[in-house]
Amino acid sequence: MSERPGELERAVEATLFASEQPMTVAALAVHLGDADAADVRAALESLAAHYAERGVRLVERGGRWHFETAPDCAHLLRREREQVRRLSRAATEVLAIVAYHEPVSRAEIESIRGVQTSGGTLDVLMEAGWVRVAGRREVPGRPVIYATTSEFLDHFGLESRRDLPGIDDLRAAGLLDPVEDVYEAMVQNDTPGAQAQED
Repeated sequence: MSERPGELERAVEATLFASEQPMTVAALAVHLGDADAADVRAALESLAAHYAERGVRLVERGGRWHFETAPDCAHLLRREREQVRRLSRAATEVLAIVAYHEPVSRAEIESIRGVQTSGGTLDVLMEAGWVRVAGRREVPGRPVIYATTSEFLDHFGLESRRDLPGIDDLRAAGLLDPVEDVYEAMVQNDTPGAQAQED
């Protein structure tokens, strides 16, 4: 960003600073009198570079832009009484399934988990603002399907779902080891030799 930012950059900066919600490039362009979307994006990228090392940063999450506190300064703004949002194991599993398989129906979630899912579990995730109803699957019965929200991306510091950790990342963190052990045991039990031994 130059010493004297252009008028469009200043207008984008002021709009996002005053906005209560993150905004898309298209929404900013309309708000700024039908400005050219490419010019708005260029202004956003210039501003993001300018704020990259400051106490607040301009970031894009799920196609929406907003200012947020730099991660290394976040501790300065925490209140003494911090509300901790703890998820049950079931809610954590459902959230992971929705994030990796969206859009997904409740029946599909239950099939992946192997157990029935309480409606309350999805309600908790929707109240947290991390999961939303994304429509209905075009199959008999037209079941409701669920997807993650931009708040989910924001909370976990992701620009998009492409930034979710992959299998290698999860394995490196030691999160897949128990699952792999169970899976290998299931595969061994399903082999003809294993069945013959059981019979």
